[in-house]
This record gives sequence, C-alpha cells and structure tokens, in this order.
Amino acid sequence: MANFDRISENMQHCVSLYAIPAGLTAASLGILFFLKKFGIVYNLFHKVDEKSTRHGGELVAQVLKAHNIKHIFTLAGGHISPILVACEKIGVRVVDTRHEVTAVFAADAVARMSGTVGVAAVTAGPGVTNTVTAVKNAQMAESPLLLIGGAAATLLKGRGALQDIDQISLFKPLCKYCATVKTVRDIVPTLRKALQIAQSGTPGPVFVEFPIDTLYPYHLVRKEIGMKDKGPASLGQKIVDWYLNNHLSTLFAGAWESRETGPLQVHHPKASNAQIQKCIELISRAKKPVILLGSQATLPPTPVEDLRKALETLGIPCFLGGMSRGLLGRYSSIQVRQQRREALREADLIVLAGAVCDFRLSYGRVFPRKTKIISINRDKDQLLKNSDMFWKPTLAVQSDVASFLVSVIGKLKGYKCDPDWVKTLQTRDQEKEAANVAKCSEVTDVHLNPVKVLHAVENVLSDDAILVADGGDFVATAAYILRPRGPLRWLDPGAFGTLGVGGGFALGAKLCRPESDVWIIYGDGSLGYSIVEFDTYTRHKTPILAVVGNDASWMQIAREQVPMFGTDVACKLEFCNYETAAEGLGGKGFRLDRTNEGEMEKVLHKALELSRSGSSVLINVLIGKTNFREGSISV
Repeated sequence: MANFDRISENMQHCVSLYAIPAGLTAASLGILFFLKKFGIVYNLFHKVDEKSTRHGGELVAQVLKAHNIKHIFTLAGGHISPILVACEKIGVRVVDTRHEVTAVFAADAVARMSGTVGVAAVTAGPGVTNTVTAVKNAQMAESPLLLIGGAAATLLKGRGALQDIDQISLFKPLCKYCATVKTVRDIVPTLRKALQIAQSGTPGPVFVEFPIDTLYPYHLVRKEIGMKDKGPASLGQKIVDWYLNNHLSTLFAGAWESRETGPLQVHHPKASNAQIQKCIELISRAKKPVILLGSQATLPPTPVEDLRKALETLGIPCFLGGMSRGLLGRYSSIQVRQQRREALREADLIVLAGAVCDFRLSYGRVFPRKTKIISINRDKDQLLKNSDMFWKPTLAVQSDVASFLVSVIGKLKGYKCDPDWVKTLQTRDQEKEAANVAKCSEVTDVHLNPVKVLHAVENVLSDDAILVADGGDFVATAAYILRPRGPLRWLDPGAFGTLGVGGGFALGAKLCRPESDVWIIYGDGSLGYSIVEFDTYTRHKTPILAVVGNDASWMQIAREQVPMFGTDVACKLEFCNYETAAEGLGGKGFRLDRTNEGEMEKVLHKALELSRSGSSVLINVLIGKTNFREGSISV
C-alpha cells in the first residue's frame, strides 16, 4: 500500500510538473510515470524543431552578453567551436591565447579589474586539465571566474570517447559550483546560476561543462549518433533508432523556448548594526591604530574610489596588500609601505580589512596579545584563520569589507588618529626609502644593480600605468620600489604565489584598460611560462611592456638553498637573449646591461613610445646580485 501511495504521489507530481491534461486514466498516468523515469515525458509536451539550424552555442553567447561580459578567452577546440562562433557573431570578443592556462589567467584579470565575471572556454580533456593551476589561483585570490569546458557527448561518457575524463570530480575541490549541461534547455538556467554563485558571498571560480551534443545543431547531432532516415531496418535497428530518437528528443525538447537570460541577484554578506557600532567604539578609543587592507577591499558593490575617500577622511595609517595596492594613489599621507612588523608590535588596534592571518602575517604570531583586533572578511574560514592558535579577534565581522568600512567611517564623527603615531610611521617609511635609494649606487658582481633598474622604471611610469607582477626575487624587490598610481593598477597572483600569471594578467588588463600602459615585471624564470603570448599580443593588437630581471637563475630559491645546502642545483639558467625571442613573436626587444647603463631611462622611454604606437616590447635587463633581500626565505 505504501508503494502504491508513493507511485500515486509521483504520478500527481508528473501531472503538475508537465501540465498533463486532466481526464487521463490511471493507466495512462502509469504509463506516463514509466516514461518519465526514462526521460521521455518532457518530449511528449515540448516540440522538437528538427529543421532548426540553431545551436546551443548561441544560448551561451546570449547569456554572456546579457551579463555584460565583453570578452571570452580561449584556445580553440572542436568541443567548444559553437560557443566561440556564436560569441563572435553576437559581439562578445573572442581572444585566443597560446595556452589554456593563459586564457584563465586573462579571465581572472578581467574579473578583478572590471567588477564582473571573467570567462574562459576550453576544449575537453587536456584543454580542461591545463587550466587547473589558474583555477586554483583564482579560488585563492577570490576572483569570480567562469570556466566553460567541452566534454564528450552525453551518450558516450565513460565509453572511451576522445578526451573523455571525469572533469567534474577534478574541479569540485577548486570551484564554488560545478555542473554538467545535460540538455540544450538547461544551458540558460545553468549558466545564470553559475554566474550568480561566482559573484555571491566570497567570489570564486565556477565550472560548467558542455557535452558536445548540447552545443551543435540537431541535424548534425542526429547524423553523428548514427540515426538512419531511410531504408529497411531490422527489429534490432528499430529498437536502437527508437532509443536514439528518444535521446535526441530529450536533448533538444524545449531548446528554443524563450527564457530570461539576464543576471540573477548577487548576494553580499552584510554586517549587523551592532557590529558596526562595536567597531565604531573600538576605533574611537584607539590611539595607535593601523588598517591592513587585502584584495577583498576592492570587490563590488562599493566603488574603490568611495573607499579611498572614506579612508583618507579617517586618517588611520594603512598597509596595502594584494589588489588593494595602489588604492590610496602613488603618494598618500596615510599609506605606510615599510616596516610593517614594527608597526603591528606597537599598535593598540589592528583592523584586518580583508587581510588574512596566513603565512603573509606569520599566521597571526606578529600580533601582540594585548592588541585589540577587528577582523572583517566575506569568508568565515578566512575571517578566523589560525585564531585557534596564535591570535584572537576582539570583533569578527563576516561582511563585504568596503561597504562595512564606509558605513563605519561615515558614523565616526570627529575622530582623529594620534598625529604623533602617524608621523612615527611616516618617518620610518622615509628612512627606509632613503636606504633603498642608497642601494642604487652599489656595484653588483656582474651586470646591473636591480634596485637601480627598478628605480628607473618607477621614474618612467605614467599616472595610468598598470603593473603586473610575475616572478620571485626581482618582483619581490619591485614590490618595495614601484608605486602603483591608483586603485586596481596592481595585479599579482595572490596567496597561491603562482608563477606564470604575467602573460594572461597583462592581456586581460590591456583589454579592460586599452588606454593604459600595461607593464609586466618578470623574473627570467617566470618569463619562460608565457613569453609565447607575445604572439597573442601581436595578433590581438594589445601592446604591453615587459621588463625582465635576468639574473640567469631562480634567485629566490638559490638565495637560501646555497647557504643552507652548499649547492645551486636546479637553480641555474642562462643569460638568454629574450629580446630576440620577443621579436620573433612579433614584438620589439631591447637589452640593458653595463654597456648601455647610462641610457637606461632613455631605453625605457623608447620602449614606452613603441608600445603606445602599437608594438609589444620586451626589455631584457641583465642584473647581478645584491643583499637587498637577504633573509627573505623562500619556503
């Protein structure tokens, strides 16, 4: 009896779900229930247009267009061709790279700089697996990213089809949401949901795979699966044809019905009034506060300029990290760049505004026990990272960082940070900056002094320059010397510390800000990952500038490995002619060493001029060793 009741309930569900006409007999409903279990019911009430030449790629393009996505990054593959063709037709720019990982890095950069979702589409199997590092990097950098992957046809999954692997299992640990599109009618709702999830809460990557038969037109899919239109057929063939026909009908039923393609509401965590009030009270009583801003501070919905104005009004000294570098401009009376550890030891209030107590803050061990700490983060795990070991938050707020700070600062009337505290930190900064400048005069063992080179780059940078950091030792030095000119003008990998981001990040940045000079600061080791993308810059007319600190080694590793273990094994490279490689890929190349040291800024200005006229330029700077970063362990 219980089984009969469940069957009846299922039949009634069938009636309501598929709008089955009233008056059908119980036997008929029983048959329909049986058919539903085999995916047949939907086909009975939704017509399949067998003559239509439309394809699923058109639906993908429509959703992207409706979400104001202007670029899709890719490396061509037959599994995803319909998506690329449809995007080109509808006006979503298709940008093809020389490696799938670059496509995802480029999408990541677009996500960070545009306030929308970055999108990459790659073919099945190795096309998808080539993106894993970039997707993990986006997850840890909290970038809203949509990865579209091709997949084997729905009927052939698990049967040894070309490039058929379990892609969903691969990406579940890396993405907020993973889905396989099983019918054409699922494309629009699946993509809308994926794009919503990518941006909601703590942003991150999502993955949607498209079996190839969900993207191509009906008549092509019918032909490819072996359907016969004419001629005699055996009973066995008729059964196979019935099964295949039903599969086709299920695949395409309702495919072209009108559906809403626009964005779903994005959800951002918000603080309570009580948390805002508690934060106001803590700041009001502080004499020596500091604010540590992380990348989350630059996320929508609050414009970065609104946050910048609020912080300047507040007047509390700020240390900037990740995407928040440049938030306060090139020179700011409240930005502190040097000797952060000393400032944290002396502070009576520390505000972690999207900053996380991971290795970058010594897991929280740098905080004195008596110091009050306010932690603000969208992600609960990041909010309290290592608080069970080395530190305890006085106030933990799971909220969008920028909107919370703007709300708090707007209600802090008459608060003034101790001017002596601000002056102390400014004085330390000035002393350290003077010491860095003094390092420029030191003569290295061979070639050029990297500190001097980077000061020359700093002098040449324009007010709208965008800096992309991709490297180890040379780039870590650059972080102390180069000053981003404004918000969203600095791109680095983030917490994952990934080498190889440069080519893709620069491409995405240039497409977002075509009027800006985009500079990649490369180490010679990291350059090897993406130098071939100079071909991409040439083809897509996206000129960038690359400054390569060429010390013929993996210096960040050698700096500690050699004194620890007495060998530089696997750390040696050569002083290669990278400028020649760039020219072979359609760019321009310069070489800087001791023979033309006196013309350093002249060469940089010439490179800048060529870039603005449409050529990508690589400046191969041969550098020697300094003690600038001694003690900076790389493990």
